[in-house]
Amino acid sequence: MPGENLSRDEARERAALLSVDGYEVSLDLRSAVGDQDTGQATEGAPRTFRSVTTIRFRSAEPGATSFADLIAPSVTALSLNGKDLDPGEVFDGTRILLEDLAADNELVVDAQCAYSRTGEGMHRFVDPEDGEVYLYTQYEPADSRRVFANFEQPDLKAPFRFEVRAPEGWTVWSNGVGELTDGVWQFAETKPISTYITAFAAGPYHYVTDSYSRTFADGTTLEIPLGAMCRKGLAPYFDSDDVFLVTKQGLDFFHEHFDYPYPFGKYDQAFVPEYNLGAMENPGLVTFREEFIFRGKVTQASYEGRANVILHEMAHMWFGDLVTMEWWDDLWLKESFADFMGAFSLVGATRFKDGWITFANRRKAWAYRADQLPSTHPITADIRDLQDAKLNFDGITYAKGASVLKQLVAYVGQDAFLEGARRYFKRNAYGNTRLGDLLSVLEETSGRDLATWARAWLQTAGVNSLTPQVILSAEGRITELAVLQEAAESHPELRPHRVAVGLYRRTPSGAVERYARAEVDVEGPRTIVAELVGAEAPELVLVNDDDLTYCKIRFDEGSLATLRERLGEITDPLARALCWSALWNLTRDALMPARDFIGLVLRFAGRESDIGVLQMLHAWADSALTFYAAPDWRTEGERLLAEGALKELRLAEPGSQHQLTWARFFARVASGAADLQLLGGLLEGTAKIDGLEVDQELRWAFLEPLAAHGIADESRLAAELARDDTASGKRHQVRCLAARPSAAVKAQAWAAVVESDALSNALVEATIAGFDQPSRRELLAPYAAKYFDAIERVWADRSIQIAMDVVKGLFPSLQDSQETLDATDAWLAAHESAAPALRRLVLEARDDLARALRGQACDVAAAG
Repeated sequence: MPGENLSRDEARERAALLSVDGYEVSLDLRSAVGDQDTGQATEGAPRTFRSVTTIRFRSAEPGATSFADLIAPSVTALSLNGKDLDPGEVFDGTRILLEDLAADNELVVDAQCAYSRTGEGMHRFVDPEDGEVYLYTQYEPADSRRVFANFEQPDLKAPFRFEVRAPEGWTVWSNGVGELTDGVWQFAETKPISTYITAFAAGPYHYVTDSYSRTFADGTTLEIPLGAMCRKGLAPYFDSDDVFLVTKQGLDFFHEHFDYPYPFGKYDQAFVPEYNLGAMENPGLVTFREEFIFRGKVTQASYEGRANVILHEMAHMWFGDLVTMEWWDDLWLKESFADFMGAFSLVGATRFKDGWITFANRRKAWAYRADQLPSTHPITADIRDLQDAKLNFDGITYAKGASVLKQLVAYVGQDAFLEGARRYFKRNAYGNTRLGDLLSVLEETSGRDLATWARAWLQTAGVNSLTPQVILSAEGRITELAVLQEAAESHPELRPHRVAVGLYRRTPSGAVERYARAEVDVEGPRTIVAELVGAEAPELVLVNDDDLTYCKIRFDEGSLATLRERLGEITDPLARALCWSALWNLTRDALMPARDFIGLVLRFAGRESDIGVLQMLHAWADSALTFYAAPDWRTEGERLLAEGALKELRLAEPGSQHQLTWARFFARVASGAADLQLLGGLLEGTAKIDGLEVDQELRWAFLEPLAAHGIADESRLAAELARDDTASGKRHQVRCLAARPSAAVKAQAWAAVVESDALSNALVEATIAGFDQPSRRELLAPYAAKYFDAIERVWADRSIQIAMDVVKGLFPSLQDSQETLDATDAWLAAHESAAPALRRLVLEARDDLARALRGQACDVAAAG
């Protein structure tokens, strides 16, 4: 893997030397079928396909030396400017040496490239249900070089012309419109785009079409062919009408606000198997993980989540595809904007009007965690190489960046922000940009100097805490209200925050509602909120009401006491979500005992109306018990959570989203004999809860705890797979098999993931998820030492995606002791020269472990 890396310095040097006029790529994918197999990779020679690439490019310095990128098992032939080159002399497996360049050059590369089983490059999937083969590509940040030779960096854009030979009966899709002529799929030339957003999908996909039309003010009409596809086995569940509805709503919204017509012709959306990401913004062929096609009953939160991702990827057509960052330092120029625009358009264009609640509660939780890790970084990051880039698709780049953009909109005004975006697109279309290019147009449209704002928000790391300070008169009115701002010692920047401060109190009906609000610019350690002086005494002061800024909310003592007694009576769902998020941050920061947070969930979660918030509360409660609760209280905590979940499950409206959500949570926390017996009865039909339909997905959710507690054995899981003999069923079965409480099972799972590369990426993920069960921590104890012995070898030998999955997923976090912390520190001390990206992952896991130990100490202290 180190030989596959590319440094920023190398990329800058190559971009200064070369400019690319165009690519012609010919792939022969007929080798994808034939040779009966089960879809499992085998140790040994990979299955390959032929890839022939012609690159026409110019050199600013004739006679100079550079290189092209290609990761392939072999190269059959190479020529540069008509001269044949010896592949053995100029190709080292990752790069092609290019010497004595002319002013105008033509490179031709005939290679054998490998199909992937890791979700990187040209991924090949065999459907166990019907034996059909499906292909798709995933490249970001730098895996197109696994499919064709190129200059793999975002600022060497070029038009691409593709052709593909495929097995008979297949359809092939790419970025442009394709036609089948004499057995060859030929695709329209693309606009100038970066290598990492070129794409293919090929196979017997189920494909549905629609169209979009819009007439602009000047009388011109834009017609966009729409398509959506999935595996044939998922076709019965594919609600393409809803996908197309959101797609059209998004296109209308972005056309209205961006004033730049969608520039890439057609708009296909492919839902593909074993996908490593949520989705990818390839222009004309957006790819999504197929889990967005729901095989069973799901809540509205799942549909909202899918719509958000569809809109996020659509925003990339402008932020990222039309205008692209120069290097991965400015990844935020696409990901932060797409994350913000996903929520912005979700609320503005679709039926999901509570999208900002989900953003405040779920997306920002991701950002807060990432921003407190030792690996936190400014939104405009220092990306030294491709491994750094791979790891920076994180909560900072996405969710914090989006939160900061929301703050920027409040700071400069929505109209100025959108006008700046419009000018940015028109000035930089099909080009590459840096931070200054965007700030300059926003300064034009807003009239504000954004240099200071950018330094504070984009070029420093860390999250501030905002706490209200209230002084009351004897008559019970506010004589002074201040907002105190704090920062961690490691990242001491105090930022300018545009915030709303809300005052809440009980109404005669008992509801807790806002009765006063003021917006203020918080600067420095203490800011007075003069507008609220004289207001009646509040029971709750909510800093960052309406979620305008990015900060951790703290409470004064009176407000915290109100939340402990009346959190469920807060009527505004966004305010309630912000309070829940703040309480979770207090728990993670060891300022609130885990048992207290769990108690609040048990007391008030049953009254939560927003289903997405409820699902987040369940996840947080589970994490609080698993990581932050005192070890000797865990059994009691398990009992309380299971009792509470079952109570709410029985109280929920039959057939409702809340009933389904509580059923899934009950399965997650069930541990006692009676709970497990009930799950078994629901599976077998001998027990019933009115309105609860136990569909196939819910069956697997019930089976996992039964497997983890030794009740569902291998034969029972095999029988369920026979009932659901699909790719989804196989993933569920693999996870459940690895969950069984047996030393032999754990050894087998460890070997399958760490010692072998036979499993696909999806089955690696499923095996790790099943292996890591908190109910039997003692079975995992022997693997703490094995983990530290293995990870450097795994990092060197496996693809970066699989290596990341192993290093993150198998860290011994459930061996939560000082001994494990010391072992982590010992590894870090002994491996200072290890790959920086590997060290980052271990440092992050170490920080999570240390945080868990602090939380446990807080919980122990609370018990007295």
